[in-house]
Amino acid sequence: MADVFVSYARSDKLRVAPLVAAIEAQGWSVWWDPEIDAGQQFDDQIEEELKSAKAVMVVWTAASVASRWVRGEAREAADLGTLVPARFDGARMPMDVRAIHTTDLDGWGENPNSPPFQALLRALGAMIARQGGPSASPAAAASAAAASRIGICVLPFVNMSGDPEQEYFSDGITEDIITDLSKVSALAIVSRNSAFMYKGKLVDVQVVARDLKVQHVLEGSVRKAGGRVRITAQLVDGASKDNVWAERYDRDLSDIFALQDEISEAIVKALKLKLLPEEKKAIEQRGTTNLDAYNLYLMARQHYATGNEGDIRRNEAIVRLCQRATEIDPNYAQAWALMALGQMLARLVRGGQVDDGLAAAGRALALDPNLAAAHAVKARILSESGRHEEAGAEIEIALRLDPESFEVNRGAGYLRFREKRLPEAARYFEKALSLMETDISSPNMLMTCYTALGDREALRRTAQVTLDRAQKALTQDPSNGAAMGFCCYALATLGQAESAKGWMNRALLIDPDNANMRYNFACALACQLNDRDGAIDLLGPLFERISIGMLNHAKADPDLDPVRGDARFRAMVAAAEERLATASH
Repeated sequence: MADVFVSYARSDKLRVAPLVAAIEAQGWSVWWDPEIDAGQQFDDQIEEELKSAKAVMVVWTAASVASRWVRGEAREAADLGTLVPARFDGARMPMDVRAIHTTDLDGWGENPNSPPFQALLRALGAMIARQGGPSASPAAAASAAAASRIGICVLPFVNMSGDPEQEYFSDGITEDIITDLSKVSALAIVSRNSAFMYKGKLVDVQVVARDLKVQHVLEGSVRKAGGRVRITAQLVDGASKDNVWAERYDRDLSDIFALQDEISEAIVKALKLKLLPEEKKAIEQRGTTNLDAYNLYLMARQHYATGNEGDIRRNEAIVRLCQRATEIDPNYAQAWALMALGQMLARLVRGGQVDDGLAAAGRALALDPNLAAAHAVKARILSESGRHEEAGAEIEIALRLDPESFEVNRGAGYLRFREKRLPEAARYFEKALSLMETDISSPNMLMTCYTALGDREALRRTAQVTLDRAQKALTQDPSNGAAMGFCCYALATLGQAESAKGWMNRALLIDPDNANMRYNFACALACQLNDRDGAIDLLGPLFERISIGMLNHAKADPDLDPVRGDARFRAMVAAAEERLATASH
């Protein structure tokens, strides 16, 4: 039984999909099934769902007003007392339902914070409450609870070591403090993505507090040299700029874990809060107590954060670092999970000659069954091998354990994408995009989703985000093949065809074997630049060595729809399938 049943005209699917996604994002369940044509063999199922729903939202447009099925569902809902009408374009509704208050959605602009959408939420909430459900959506209730918490932004700690190579350590300390404070129920901690936007910049604490709507800002620095570490930290009142708490720690490097605990507990104490026993226990669970293993894990995590997934050297570096970390501490679940991710990504690029990561993911979960990142990577590995039902079960566990995890949301996005459930995929990729400032893959996937969904406004927005992030990544590493591929796709999407082709030609000279980059170039040519021959020429060498995971992705990718009917493309797919089937025996 769903909270909300949505009645609409099939021709309005692309218009209704973002609306459904926004309602689901509030935590309500929605039944609308875009794959079912009302009035065909699913009449009984539709009637059962309509009668059991707490609210029936009818989306009136010129097309739905003309649909006898939608009009019939509206009359049925009106008789049941569950009708919540909404409309676009001032559609003139059937006479027998005009008396019921209707929400006009013309100005919602696919913005969940817009007044029209908020009015619709209130109408749905009132109806659901009338039928015995909660008056507010779960998301709204969570938002109200969050409003009573103390907001803190943890700015990236400055690397004072005099060695840029130590940046991974100061970033790792910052991330761990963000994670620790997020476990305190009385605090609302700004995400890593929002905090790291200020990395390397001179900031005014009052401006940061105002922009992020927090009461306090934590800033600090890390100096690591030899076997010593010095950490300075200060918690600043965002309104007065006064220090609420400040401390300098000068310790042996081996004390780093105790130091992080002390900082978190000192902040809680300074704010006159009480740390619950289970929160204190959660903060002190580090995954490892071995400094060398922790240091290697931070290095691996920094490599992962670069976003260059098509670079086999980067993926192999992640695996090597995590392997060494797990040799030092075999019980380091986080390192096993990150190793699994590196192995999965390496196999996606290189194919069957490398480990798929399933064993490492299993080891992580044996050590910590509640590690959401391990469930997420296991889901992606299972999906790559076609075990979709098992993958779906794993990602649901991951989402339940940590719905705010970057890896979990991105993993959920990929699974929904493979299932061609694009509105849901877009919702998870949007969430992932908001959680990691170096993520250039999610905005690229969003461009594909929004192109297929026909959402031009969202497409241009995500294309600009992709371009900005890709260009930033290229200033740090001009050979980042993934960034080159995403940059080209974004330029093509934004109508800058010549610039896109220029990027493509240069990149292929620099890194012709980068599978991820070559694939994205082909997508840009096929979907955005209307060059099908060029797309097939680029895909030819890639399909000769394509992995099963990338082949399955290509089969589901709507960007390649323009070339699917081409005999050359069909021949490439058939040859790849035969090669992979032979290799698996």
